[in-house]
Amino acid sequence: MRPVPSLRLPRATWPTLGPVPSPATALGWARGQLAQQVAGLLIGDNPPAGERRSVPFEVDPGYFGPDSVTWKLHEDSCMLIGGLRALMLQTMHPQAMAGVAQHSNFREDPLGRLANTSVYVGTTIYGSRPDAEAAVALVKRVHERVVGTTDDGTPYAANDPHLLTFVHHTLVDSFLRAYVRYGSGHLSRAEADRYVAEQAVLADLFEAEPAARSVAELREWFRAVGPELRATPDAHATIRFLLLPPLPLLTRGPYAVIASAAVTLLPRGIRRELRLPVLPMVEPVVVRPAATALVRTVDWVMQAHPANQAVSDAPTPTPAARATGATPV
Repeated sequence: MRPVPSLRLPRATWPTLGPVPSPATALGWARGQLAQQVAGLLIGDNPPAGERRSVPFEVDPGYFGPDSVTWKLHEDSCMLIGGLRALMLQTMHPQAMAGVAQHSNFREDPLGRLANTSVYVGTTIYGSRPDAEAAVALVKRVHERVVGTTDDGTPYAANDPHLLTFVHHTLVDSFLRAYVRYGSGHLSRAEADRYVAEQAVLADLFEAEPAARSVAELREWFRAVGPELRATPDAHATIRFLLLPPLPLLTRGPYAVIASAAVTLLPRGIRRELRLPVLPMVEPVVVRPAATALVRTVDWVMQAHPANQAVSDAPTPTPAARATGATPV
């Protein structure tokens, strides 16, 4: 019987791979790569918010700054949930929804739309005052073309001060509720009021109707505007798209968790109008634990982004959930 030839290679022919990285090094590399991918999904090819600044932080901290409640909230990845919840709530205003349905390309390019919105939010929150004012002016110029009529003949214009305030308040309310439920820190009542007051400056820049300056004023505003809200066919179609957008395969599971958390943060009457039922006990037993774990994981991943690793005397915010929000179109 012939001997079976050996499958071993002579030691001299073994490939030289260099030193085997430690598990910690390998994990750090993987974490950095994932951070880059998450940032790319959120802001596309745009640079991080801190790198887009026209002047250093110490020269002009912007409208908010590192001691603001705004920074405290928007540095948390739960803002992803808040941003999506705001989009869902915005569908309930027939005029705002008509503007989106008739003028936005979010269905054809959802990731591009997300990146543009993220850049806007990141600039207004972390940019210098001239940066923020330029970002608002750009949005207002885009809004000049967003005019028309709803299906029942009601005219609308994206720069209508009332619609601007509606969109502003949906953002403020959604980001605040997302942080209270999913944020990594405690938010006192005084801090919540301060956040609402801080954000009002953005409504002022848009020349919107006077915005709420406290949580109580915000709640009262939504009670007053309630009769204007209803779910149109366009709203139902948009909600279906928001629940199942054409995202890369690996992101669909995490997105489903974020979407579920956003739905549970909506008022019960709004969920009923939008046909978004939530089964009893699903939110506290399934959705909340899953969403909490996800946003904490995203926070941990994004700490490895190069923008967070840079050594600087001034803060350099990273492009993560903090740069995510929603605008009318």
